Amino acid sequence: MAFLSATQRHDTSPFLYRLLAGFGKIIVAVGEANPRMKKVDALQRLSDAELAERGLRREDIVRHVFHDVYYL
Repeated sequence: MAFLSATQRHDTSPFLYRLLAGFGKIIVAVGEANPRMKKVDALQRLSDAELAERGLRREDIVRHVFHDVYYL
C-alpha cells in the first residue's frame, strides 16, 4: 500500500527572503573587498614552489596573512 502526502509550500514572506539574501551578498562583498583577503587570493594563485621560496606552505597562507589579528 502506498501513502501519498501532499504538502504545499506557503511562500508567505518573499520580501524577508530577498532582504536576507541581499544582506548576505553585502556581507560577502565587504569580506571580499578586505585587503587581507586580496592578499590571501594573491598567495593562493602562486605555485607551491613559489610559496616555498617565500617560506610558506599552502595551508599556512591564512595564518600568515592574519597573524596579527587572529590567533590561528
